[in-house]
Amino acid sequence: MKITLSLLLILLSFSSVKCQSMESLETAVQNKPGETLNLSCRGSGFNFGDYGMHWIRQQAEKPLEWMGRVYTHGRTTEYAKSFEGRTEISRDNSNSMVYLKLSGVTVEDSAVYYCARDTQ
Repeated sequence: MKITLSLLLILLSFSSVKCQSMESLETAVQNKPGETLNLSCRGSGFNFGDYGMHWIRQQAEKPLEWMGRVYTHGRTTEYAKSFEGRTEISRDNSNSMVYLKLSGVTVEDSAVYYCARDTQ
């Protein structure tokens, strides 16, 4: 199974022109069914600790699917019902990193995975 990681930065309000980006540390990940998928994403060009961070995925020929988010301080998370119990989203504000851990992967988890930040 090959799971491709891509990145998406969602910005709905542009108050100033500034270089803001999200960078993946993995570009393609291959997992076997039942294994755990671990992805990471680094933000730059904005104060990372001021924004909630989300993971979203898109399976082939399907719409975007929100997986969950971690709040600014990292202690609170929220997950879509379909991912509860096998998903863990965490963050490291000191390194501007957000992480996704998805356990018990199946072929159905083959998708493009995106990290995104809150707009405010």
